[in-house]
Amino acid sequence: MQKRVEEAENRNKPKCVPLPNSSSSFTHPPSAPIFEQRKSAGGSALEQSFGIQSRNYLNALIARMFYSAGLPFHFARNPYYVEAFSYAANNSISGYVPPGYNSLRCNLLVQEKVHIERLLKPLKGLWKEKGLSIVTDGWTDAQRRPLINFMAASEGGPIFLSAIDGSKEYKDKHYIASLITNVIKEVGPQKVVQVITDNAPVCKAAGMLVQAEYPHIFWTPCVVHTLNLALKNICAAKNTERNEIVYNECWWITMVSDEAKIIKDFIMNHAMRLAIFNEFVPLKLLDVAETRFASTIVILKRFKLIKHGLQSMVISDKWNAYREDSVGIAQTVKEIILNDLWWDKVDYILSFTGPIYDMLRLCDTDKPTLHLVYDMWDSMIEQVRTAIFRQEKKEEDEVSDFYNVVYAILIDRWTKSCTPLHYLAHSLNLR
Repeated sequence: MQKRVEEAENRNKPKCVPLPNSSSSFTHPPSAPIFEQRKSAGGSALEQSFGIQSRNYLNALIARMFYSAGLPFHFARNPYYVEAFSYAANNSISGYVPPGYNSLRCNLLVQEKVHIERLLKPLKGLWKEKGLSIVTDGWTDAQRRPLINFMAASEGGPIFLSAIDGSKEYKDKHYIASLITNVIKEVGPQKVVQVITDNAPVCKAAGMLVQAEYPHIFWTPCVVHTLNLALKNICAAKNTERNEIVYNECWWITMVSDEAKIIKDFIMNHAMRLAIFNEFVPLKLLDVAETRFASTIVILKRFKLIKHGLQSMVISDKWNAYREDSVGIAQTVKEIILNDLWWDKVDYILSFTGPIYDMLRLCDTDKPTLHLVYDMWDSMIEQVRTAIFRQEKKEEDEVSDFYNVVYAILIDRWTKSCTPLHYLAHSLNLR
């Protein structure tokens, strides 16, 4: 039995396959006689040849490492990759063997963690003087595990604190509040200014519990998430009795968005159609998940960039010659792409949502923006009003039902997300 186990282990060991035979110098390692000749050759042409041969052979080994492991080529831009090989080449380390599987995942990982913590000490030292914000959000990893991340954001920059696996937990307000409280205790309650979460009701309830325990700490909903919810209310209005007024004014935006998705799916879900698309359009169609911020706006912005390529594609001989089981949908796609009124609607949507999208992009950064939010909301709403009134050709004193709906959505989102901290930061910000 032991013999079979040893045979199985030997079979599973990685095999070192020699580089292919070739007349080129880089496929063969330098031979022993060349080493002997090197000692007496000095600065001869032979020594120079040996140097080139060694470099080429090392390049071939490194290239094979990339190809055999499927490493992305941009890994070659990693500064530590360059530094590691440069250090090895410039220092004589006799008998050196690179770290193995267990070393990389155990003692070297612990050693690097200690090194990172030492580098972060100066940043953490600013927390007592400048304060920090605890930022938390939930996501699902590749194994479908629900993880809750905690970050510390301060003047020195963001720092990852921890990630909690909530697979076996009921994620109610008490559970989330307990996690936040533990992190606050870990960094020190007197250093924390605010806790930032998304706008989910359970997060708001957890934030209220944290504020009750620590009255000096504010719960602040994420501005980017707030703006994204406002865009969803406008661009994906639900047809419900409670939302009737909004739907009556915004249904056409939902239709344009749905038609854009029909075009995207029709092209991307078939190899032949995608091949025709790639011939006419240099840019790729974006497959943006609905959970991403401003997904509808991102898709429509890309459609505007590739408008002429799409139109050239659907009037080409290749598109007309294409016949598959989806001929009816192909005709529908062609009619939409060649419809000038449809593109006018796309331009209008991007025009009045542009200020919202721009503010979302400005706030989605590591830089502090709390002191700017109050002013940004005010100017953003004014820019939205200007875009809508320009499109509807209305005067300043006239009434726009569509703008009133959009304005109500934006004000509702601002009212739900604003805190005294926004007003305080705005007042203390010198302009």
